[in-house]
Amino acid sequence: MKPLTRRNFIALTAAGLASTALPPGAFSAPAPVDNPFKRIGRSRLQLSLAAYSFRENFALMRGKPNLKVPAGRAMDMFSFMDYCAAQGCAGAELTSYFFTEETDAYMIQLRRHAFLRGITVSGTAIGNNFSLPPGPQLTAEIATTKRWIDRAALMGAPHIRVFAGNVPRDAKDFSRAAADRQVISALAECCDYAGRRGIFLGLENHDSIGTAAALIPMVKAVQSPWLGINLDSGNFRTADPYRDFAECVPYAVNVQFKTEIEASTAKSKQPADLKRLTKILREGGYQGWVALEYEAKADSASAVPHHLDEMRALFL
Repeated sequence: MKPLTRRNFIALTAAGLASTALPPGAFSAPAPVDNPFKRIGRSRLQLSLAAYSFRENFALMRGKPNLKVPAGRAMDMFSFMDYCAAQGCAGAELTSYFFTEETDAYMIQLRRHAFLRGITVSGTAIGNNFSLPPGPQLTAEIATTKRWIDRAALMGAPHIRVFAGNVPRDAKDFSRAAADRQVISALAECCDYAGRRGIFLGLENHDSIGTAAALIPMVKAVQSPWLGINLDSGNFRTADPYRDFAECVPYAVNVQFKTEIEASTAKSKQPADLKRLTKILREGGYQGWVALEYEAKADSASAVPHHLDEMRALFL
């Protein structure tokens, strides 16, 4: 066997690169639309925690000061990620409502901090509204979504939760059907932008699309490989929320577990069956992040660790 000289190494490397080179335009070529997503292999569930679980602890909420932060329990995004690491979470979902800055430097600092703490920024979430008539307000909502796509790329977050939104009360002669068309158009534009940066958008079962029957056709209508469902277990208002949850699993790009669930036939919220939800995800072949988004009345400081332990045991 001939010794591997520097010249031989360079020649072999060049030959290898040539044999695996992608054709021109391969990175810009559109990926095929795959709804539902065709995942292979066993289900894989990765534990994350949504910052919204500690909404009472952040100094800012949608740019406004939070004057009710419990004494000694103030939190920012960096300390939240420290908390996620201490709790053994693999990921942290950084809800945009609580960011103290929206600069590129801040996003990069968050990415660095997450890496040094050994966790992943599993995604972020914005509170957009696309159910608007054509005009400056809708244009602004689309522009904001694109800005957060850029910010997600800087943070290393692969996913953004987005909403369809609600028709404003003062939008006269603007029907829900017309709003749905605007939502689909806005999502298509934003997904094209997101795809060029490798970011998924997850349309949540929220507001006007709180059923699988309304949500899945909208996702399909966008016809983008970069759009899926941000599947929130607590947001279905149907007779059988677990059935709607199961129908949406094949389209999910992110999952959020709520500790309570509310069927349309029930008089009040009931404790969610996390074991049943996990079984549905497994049977649906889901692979990806499952974030706890705690919204119940009990104190998050004591409740969140308990629920994370339960989820961790179920995901093993």
